Amino acid sequence: MTDEIRAEMIRLLPRLRRFAHALTGTRDQGDDLVQETCVRALSHIDQWEPGTRLDSWMFRIAQNLWLDGGRAQKVRGERVDLDAAHDVVGLDGRQVTESRMTLEAVRKGMALLPPDQRVLITLVCIDGLSYKETAAIVDAPIGTVMSRLARARRTLHEFLNQEVQSRPKSESRHGRHAR
Repeated sequence: MTDEIRAEMIRLLPRLRRFAHALTGTRDQGDDLVQETCVRALSHIDQWEPGTRLDSWMFRIAQNLWLDGGRAQKVRGERVDLDAAHDVVGLDGRQVTESRMTLEAVRKGMALLPPDQRVLITLVCIDGLSYKETAAIVDAPIGTVMSRLARARRTLHEFLNQEVQSRPKSESRHGRHAR
């Protein structure tokens, strides 16, 4: 493996990390997925075709590992993150709470999406890739990417609206949506 390929892999790490965190929903699991992706890529570097996009290849590895892990999790059951509570000393408690509630609602909504739609939302909306780049990564026509993405956005929007409407009056009255 050349130094150029190593350098490109290192440059991809922030994007790969965002992608993995969005897929898994937690920082720790996302970091584990990035590490596993890098190990898999390095151990199978001979399968990467020079002249093709290294980022697409690594995103595909991460996606496949995540899908495989999701299948295995169905068998093993859900993990519980004991380190989820963070210290918020010195921050505006209401703002922190509202932000966490919104983020948690988005995480729940993302978790409800089918895996192919969650990958598309992550690549386009979080990582900022174009439809063309996304289509290359997921190996699907651009039209398919666009229709699945529209469906995913619609589902997420409907879920988030239901979440806001289902909040107790004291929470939604002070939240952004009721102002």
